[in-house]
Amino acid sequence: MTNLLIHSMSEFSGIIMPCLVEAKVANITEIGSEFGGMSRVLADHCEGQGGTLTCFDPEPDPSFSEWAEEHAAVCHVKQPSLDALETAGPADAWFVDGDHNYFTVFNELVHVDRICREADRPLLAFLHDVSWPCARRDFYYAPSRVPDDWRHPHSYDHGVVLDDDGALKDRGFRGGGSFAVALEAGGPHNGVLTAVEDFIAQTDTEERPLYYVHVPAVFGLGIVFDASAPWAETLGKFLLPYHENSLIARLEENRLRNYLEVIDWQDRKSSTA
Repeated sequence: MTNLLIHSMSEFSGIIMPCLVEAKVANITEIGSEFGGMSRVLADHCEGQGGTLTCFDPEPDPSFSEWAEEHAAVCHVKQPSLDALETAGPADAWFVDGDHNYFTVFNELVHVDRICREADRPLLAFLHDVSWPCARRDFYYAPSRVPDDWRHPHSYDHGVVLDDDGALKDRGFRGGGSFAVALEAGGPHNGVLTAVEDFIAQTDTEERPLYYVHVPAVFGLGIVFDASAPWAETLGKFLLPYHENSLIARLEENRLRNYLEVIDWQDRKSSTA
């Protein structure tokens, strides 16, 4: 099943890496490593630029931990992102792909923005899962890390389907106990894209305008960066063809519908076994 669904942020390497080169990125902080697919790509870039990749992940896959220990250009911080960001140093670019819920992502961006401002560096952040299913619905890998007032009612057992943002289903895309899903989609303080939009609404000003690019593929790539950065115009022109591209979005929808059909077929087969 895993091989049927591409899901790593590394699938966007052809878009991301030219941005890092243009912005002269050497030091990167990555939030969320899991198996380290994107981490390996970023580590190679950092090493080539004489920089360091710092990864925040309290419980990555053991294969990542082993790899990180052996890689001189990688610093693995075994803390939840919001704890690690309290004392984190500056970076040239930030990758946000940890827990996919409003509270965590919004506060990660607030911390990252604070660190950039204090260091007088432009903001350049890449975020994953800004499209379906996490755009308007919280997913929780560790619900206990989200305060009660910010944590939506959720379930580990049910799944989500396209074309229905209502209550969860006994089928569809689900984590099999690895993550919980908010019972309802939409509304305030719910979902990764909602967090990004609220952060931009709070932060974007005439004195410091922000650009946002949304690539609607592989669960969605979001890029937030300072419009006044010396490389901003070049990045904007490069990324514009990908931004909310309707063909890319249609291909992603088709991919997801096919995958959900496979899940339904497996569920039916399992129920009759």
